[in-house]
Amino acid sequence: KWKFKILFFFQPERIDPSASRQGYDVRSDVWSLGITLYELATGRFPYPRWNSVFDQLTQVVRGDPPQLSNSEERRFSPKFISFVNVCLTKDESKRPKYKELLRDPFIQMYEERSVDVAGYVCRILDQMPASPSSPTYMD
Repeated sequence: KWKFKILFFFQPERIDPSASRQGYDVRSDVWSLGITLYELATGRFPYPRWNSVFDQLTQVVRGDPPQLSNSEERRFSPKFISFVNVCLTKDESKRPKYKELLRDPFIQMYEERSVDVAGYVCRILDQMPASPSSPTYMD
């Protein structure tokens, strides 16, 4: 039996189609990437808890977009902060598409480096104790 919690997030242009003249496109996926990176980097969902789905939709459409920043607990490189925040540009027309993201300095930096993501993830997972609240814990 798997135990996990799913938090849904929506792109502003998919909630309020009138804000987007031509419907949505790959930039909605860029928003999702930004939300995912934010959550992975901070360990928390970027929005407060809502009392209802209507509160959630209103926050995403009318509120400021989440923005990654440094704190006393977490330090990120300026390039990473910029990359995540550009993905979370609320105005879809100003949010980059995939080709533009590939030219971002954060991505370019890793185009020139050898990166072992699988090895990194394995090292992190090896350091984590198994717990009953872990999504990988099976009864």
